[in-house]
Amino acid sequence: MKPRVLQKGAYLPALEKALAEQFDVHQLWKEADQNAYLAMNGSEFVGLATSARWGADAALIEALPNLKVISSFGVGYDTIDVSAAAKRGIPVGYTPDVLNDCVADIAFGLLIDVARGISASERFVRRGDWQRGAFALQTRVSGKRLGILGLGRIGRAIAKRASGFDMDVRYHNRRRVEDVAFAYEPSLVDLARWADFLVVASAGGPETRHLVSAGVIEALGHDGFLINIARGTVVDEAALVDALVNKKIAGAGLDVFENEPQVPVALLALDNVVLLPHIASGTNETRRAMADLTLANLRSFFESGKLLTPVV
Repeated sequence: MKPRVLQKGAYLPALEKALAEQFDVHQLWKEADQNAYLAMNGSEFVGLATSARWGADAALIEALPNLKVISSFGVGYDTIDVSAAAKRGIPVGYTPDVLNDCVADIAFGLLIDVARGISASERFVRRGDWQRGAFALQTRVSGKRLGILGLGRIGRAIAKRASGFDMDVRYHNRRRVEDVAFAYEPSLVDLARWADFLVVASAGGPETRHLVSAGVIEALGHDGFLINIARGTVVDEAALVDALVNKKIAGAGLDVFENEPQVPVALLALDNVVLLPHIASGTNETRRAMADLTLANLRSFFESGKLLTPVV
């Protein structure tokens, strides 16, 4: 018999088709009363297929008493109660590496856009304002100072791209990374004070909530830019909105927000911020690779008892 797998939310059609072919899948998101369904049928499932967006809290894990494995579509796992899973010996798989390049591309796209005013100048042309005068001068990117919060896989990919722009790179982590030449900055405030651009590429979750505080944002200064392609919770969004509205910093490029899909209304009218709908990994190529790895993790576990890419 095929292993019984609970699918928490809707996937790409190709992934749903592949899951249904290889496993006995039930789509929880189609149930009108999910709690009632789990109370009646939760013991049937040995696998859980979820995503970084849907997650898996302790209550869901508890409702699946025979759960053996969780496979998540996404690189973030802050929405999954990894501790609750670990207490029951349930391994959690996720999809790292395959999205590094696309996320790093968006980070640099946001950086260039907000610094050079690409989106703002495009709106300037569409409004017909060019007929009345020239667009304001903007900020150069090449040769500037780039600070990276979180020099993990994605952070390294961002740093690699910075080399093509002759940028000076420094980083802040919980601890120094030994195998890189970039300068380590023990203080995030000092990194922000040094940087022309501060890119947030750290993990989400309680440990990093509002790590980019009002003090860090203030340290960026009037000429500094903040780029966030990590998690909205890493940045104190209220402090960031205040800094942007009152021009305490030069601008921001944001792909993530604290309460997605809600975006602070105050940001919508500002030309010194670029707003994206959490699309950093949103390419056909990357999403296919993420789907393949989500499926492969489940298949590997049921064949060998091991995940290909477990959360450690």
